[in-house]
Amino acid sequence: MNIVLCGMMGVGKTSVGIRVAELTGKRWVDTDIMITDRHGRISDIFEFYGEEHFRSLESDIVRELADKEDLVISTGGGLVLKNENAELLKKNGKIVFLRATFETLLKRVRADETRPLLKDTGKTAERLGELLAARTPVYEQVADFLVDTDGKSIEEVAREVAALAGKA
Repeated sequence: MNIVLCGMMGVGKTSVGIRVAELTGKRWVDTDIMITDRHGRISDIFEFYGEEHFRSLESDIVRELADKEDLVISTGGGLVLKNENAELLKKNGKIVFLRATFETLLKRVRADETRPLLKDTGKTAERLGELLAARTPVYEQVADFLVDTDGKSIEEVAREVAALAGKA
Protein backbone atom coordinates (compact mmCIF):
# COMPACT_ATOMS: atom_id res chain seq x y z
CA MET A 1 0.00 0.00 0.00
CA ASN A 2 1.14 3.52 -0.81
CA ILE A 3 0.89 6.65 1.31
CA VAL A 4 -0.10 9.66 -0.80
CA LEU A 5 0.40 13.16 0.58
CA CYS A 6 -1.78 15.94 -0.79
CA GLY A 7 -2.32 19.54 0.19
CA MET A 8 -1.48 23.10 -0.69
CA MET A 9 1.87 24.36 -1.85
CA GLY A 10 4.04 25.11 1.15
CA VAL A 11 2.35 22.65 3.49
CA GLY A 12 5.40 20.37 3.63
CA LYS A 13 4.50 17.41 1.42
CA THR A 14 8.09 16.94 0.28
CA SER A 15 9.78 17.30 3.68
CA VAL A 16 7.18 15.20 5.45
CA GLY A 17 7.18 12.61 2.66
CA ILE A 18 10.91 12.04 2.94
CA ARG A 19 10.62 11.51 6.70
CA VAL A 20 7.55 9.25 6.41
CA ALA A 21 9.48 7.08 3.96
CA GLU A 22 12.35 6.81 6.44
CA LEU A 23 9.96 5.89 9.26
CA THR A 24 8.02 3.30 7.26
CA GLY A 25 10.78 1.81 5.10
CA LYS A 26 8.87 2.74 1.95
CA ARG A 27 10.41 4.43 -1.08
CA TRP A 28 9.71 8.16 -1.44
CA VAL A 29 8.78 9.77 -4.74
CA ASP A 30 7.70 13.31 -5.53
CA THR A 31 5.55 13.86 -8.61
CA ASP A 32 6.89 17.37 -9.18
CA ILE A 33 10.49 16.14 -9.02
CA MET A 34 9.68 13.33 -11.46
CA ILE A 35 8.22 15.86 -13.90
CA THR A 36 11.17 18.21 -13.47
CA ASP A 37 13.66 15.39 -14.05
CA ARG A 38 11.93 14.37 -17.27
CA HIS A 39 10.62 17.62 -18.70
CA GLY A 40 12.46 20.55 -17.10
CA ARG A 41 11.46 23.24 -14.67
CA ILE A 42 7.78 23.39 -13.80
CA SER A 43 7.72 27.17 -14.19
CA ASP A 44 9.06 26.74 -17.75
CA ILE A 45 6.43 24.09 -18.54
CA PHE A 46 3.71 26.48 -17.37
CA GLU A 47 5.18 29.38 -19.30
CA PHE A 48 5.80 27.64 -22.61
CA TYR A 49 3.13 24.93 -22.69
CA GLY A 50 0.50 26.04 -20.18
CA GLU A 51 -1.09 24.57 -17.08
CA GLU A 52 -3.18 22.06 -19.04
CA HIS A 53 -0.04 20.44 -20.46
CA PHE A 54 1.50 20.30 -16.98
CA ARG A 55 -1.65 18.62 -15.60
CA SER A 56 -1.41 16.06 -18.40
CA LEU A 57 2.18 15.27 -17.38
CA GLU A 58 0.98 14.83 -13.79
CA SER A 59 -1.64 12.34 -14.93
CA ASP A 60 1.01 10.38 -16.83
CA ILE A 61 3.06 10.14 -13.63
CA VAL A 62 0.02 9.03 -11.62
CA ARG A 63 -0.74 6.25 -14.10
CA GLU A 64 2.86 5.10 -13.77
CA LEU A 65 2.83 5.13 -9.95
CA ALA A 66 -0.67 3.81 -9.28
CA ASP A 67 0.25 0.13 -9.65
CA LYS A 68 3.49 0.31 -7.67
CA GLU A 69 3.77 -0.85 -4.06
CA ASP A 70 5.20 0.57 -0.84
CA LEU A 71 5.66 4.17 -1.94
CA VAL A 72 5.31 7.44 -0.14
CA ILE A 73 4.11 9.82 -2.85
CA SER A 74 4.39 13.58 -2.38
CA THR A 75 2.03 15.13 -4.91
CA GLY A 76 1.92 18.53 -6.50
CA GLY A 77 -0.70 20.82 -4.98
CA GLY A 78 -3.14 20.48 -7.87
CA LEU A 79 -2.66 16.81 -8.71
CA VAL A 80 -5.61 15.34 -6.80
CA LEU A 81 -7.98 18.03 -8.11
CA LYS A 82 -8.34 15.86 -11.20
CA ASN A 83 -10.76 13.11 -10.16
CA GLU A 84 -9.04 10.50 -12.35
CA ASN A 85 -5.75 11.06 -10.50
CA ALA A 86 -7.31 10.72 -7.06
CA GLU A 87 -9.15 7.54 -8.05
CA LEU A 88 -6.02 5.93 -9.47
CA LEU A 89 -4.00 6.78 -6.34
CA LYS A 90 -6.72 5.37 -4.07
CA LYS A 91 -6.63 2.00 -5.84
CA ASN A 92 -3.36 1.18 -4.13
CA GLY A 93 -2.96 3.82 -1.49
CA LYS A 94 -4.32 6.00 1.25
CA ILE A 95 -4.45 9.74 0.69
CA VAL A 96 -3.41 11.98 3.57
CA PHE A 97 -4.41 15.65 3.38
CA LEU A 98 -1.75 17.79 5.08
CA ARG A 99 -3.56 20.94 6.15
CA ALA A 100 -2.22 24.32 7.25
CA THR A 101 -3.81 27.69 7.79
CA PHE A 102 -3.64 30.47 5.24
CA GLU A 103 -1.23 32.42 7.46
CA THR A 104 1.18 29.50 7.73
CA LEU A 105 1.09 28.81 3.99
CA LEU A 106 1.59 32.47 3.12
CA LYS A 107 4.71 32.69 5.30
CA ARG A 108 6.16 29.63 3.59
CA VAL A 109 5.42 30.51 -0.04
CA ARG A 110 5.73 34.30 -0.09
CA ALA A 111 9.46 34.30 -0.87
CA ASP A 112 9.35 31.39 -3.34
CA GLU A 113 9.49 32.74 -6.89
CA THR A 114 9.38 29.28 -8.46
CA ARG A 115 5.67 28.65 -7.86
CA PRO A 116 4.01 29.23 -11.24
CA LEU A 117 0.50 29.78 -9.91
CA LEU A 118 1.76 32.63 -7.71
CA LYS A 119 4.46 33.98 -10.00
CA ASP A 120 4.20 37.52 -11.34
CA THR A 121 0.71 38.07 -9.95
CA GLY A 122 1.77 40.82 -7.57
CA LYS A 123 -1.05 39.52 -5.40
CA THR A 124 0.44 36.45 -3.74
CA ALA A 125 -1.82 36.58 -0.69
CA GLU A 126 -4.98 37.06 -2.73
CA ARG A 127 -4.12 34.29 -5.18
CA LEU A 128 -3.11 31.89 -2.40
CA GLY A 129 -6.41 32.56 -0.64
CA GLU A 130 -8.34 31.82 -3.82
CA LEU A 131 -6.46 28.56 -4.38
CA LEU A 132 -6.90 27.51 -0.74
CA ALA A 133 -10.64 28.18 -0.83
CA ALA A 134 -11.08 26.27 -4.09
CA ARG A 135 -8.84 23.33 -3.26
CA THR A 136 -9.56 22.59 0.41
CA PRO A 137 -13.00 21.00 -0.19
CA VAL A 138 -11.48 18.72 -2.85
CA TYR A 139 -8.60 17.72 -0.58
CA GLU A 140 -11.09 16.93 2.19
CA GLN A 141 -13.24 14.88 -0.18
CA VAL A 142 -10.44 12.71 -1.60
CA ALA A 143 -8.50 12.23 1.65
CA ASP A 144 -8.67 9.11 3.74
CA PHE A 145 -6.95 10.97 6.58
CA LEU A 146 -6.35 14.60 7.54
CA VAL A 147 -3.32 15.87 9.46
CA ASP A 148 -3.07 19.46 10.65
CA THR A 149 0.49 20.74 10.35
CA ASP A 150 0.31 24.14 12.07
CA GLY A 151 2.67 24.42 15.02
CA LYS A 152 4.13 20.96 14.42
CA SER A 153 7.61 19.96 13.34
CA ILE A 154 8.26 17.85 10.26
CA GLU A 155 9.03 14.98 12.62
CA GLU A 156 5.72 15.33 14.47
CA VAL A 157 3.70 15.44 11.25
CA ALA A 158 5.62 12.52 9.74
CA ARG A 159 5.08 10.37 12.83
CA GLU A 160 1.36 11.16 12.76
CA VAL A 161 1.13 10.24 9.07
CA ALA A 162 3.08 7.02 9.62
CA ALA A 163 0.80 6.06 12.53
CA LEU A 164 -2.32 6.70 10.43
CA ALA A 165 -0.93 4.68 7.55
CA GLY A 166 -0.30 1.80 9.92
CA LYS A 167 -4.01 1.76 10.75
CA ALA A 168 -5.06 1.63 7.12
